Amino acid sequence: MGRHVPVLLEETMAALAVRPGGRYVDGTLGRAGHTREIIARGGEVLGIDRDEQALREIGEIAGLTVVKGCHGDIGSLASERGWTGVDGVLLDLGVSSPQLDDAERGFSFLRDGPLDMRMDRSQKTTAADLVNGCSAERLEEIFRRKGEEPNSRRIARGIVAERVPRPFHTTGELAGFIERLVGRRGAHHPATRVFQALRMEVNDETGELERALEGCLALLRPGGRFAVITFESLTDRIVKRFFASHAGRMVSLQQGGERWEGVLPRVKAATKGAVMAADAEKSSNPRARSAKLRAVERI
Repeated sequence: MGRHVPVLLEETMAALAVRPGGRYVDGTLGRAGHTREIIARGGEVLGIDRDEQALREIGEIAGLTVVKGCHGDIGSLASERGWTGVDGVLLDLGVSSPQLDDAERGFSFLRDGPLDMRMDRSQKTTAADLVNGCSAERLEEIFRRKGEEPNSRRIARGIVAERVPRPFHTTGELAGFIERLVGRRGAHHPATRVFQALRMEVNDETGELERALEGCLALLRPGGRFAVITFESLTDRIVKRFFASHAGRMVSLQQGGERWEGVLPRVKAATKGAVMAADAEKSSNPRARSAKLRAVERI
């Protein structure tokens, strides 16, 4: 089982302005990499995750309160437990290294296993259900919107034709079929975007993110920080637009003066654009290559 190395660790601590005695909510706890560092710096954490296996593996950590749930429900999960007016909230999106390395979870085409991809294994719908049950039009939409796959129509139609005599059951079967269908050019496997899209659809990742963003801001005290780490351009755009809407802008008035125009609660940027990993981290931890960190402060 691979060890999960938290990306942008120092940069995230700086973005959250972690301080002794501070209270923080980690909405995507995973293997608690960032949370352990927050606690090491004197903070207290409420950690939320829907992956029971991850919650079992981290065990008990002093200073950490664990809740099983989706980060889309972070507002209610935290407020019900008295975690409001907190100093910081963190979302580290995407898949953890242990999830990718476990073939039985079905997240990676590099290890043949069941075509599953559920972060919460108590839910019913798997990636195999989508691949073998959705229409070509629906699969095309998933691949195009959530994977930004340029060959979405060709792959979707190919899957529907191929599954008639033989449904897809494993990651290896699906990845191999896509590679044969569109060929392989460049460093990235041709199934990369399709697997991303299926994972995001199975776990409603964009819906969870949109719900979480509103909930996270509501938990912050004035001066509290909200940091989000993304790994796909789609999720980064959602975060960027959301932060911009709450940062707002000053609009000149016809009668003179100006007023602020935007969505409440109001925030200001706590990072200058997206923070990327340094070359040294990218070399030592390949997951960090696509990571982007954005943070805001509630004002």
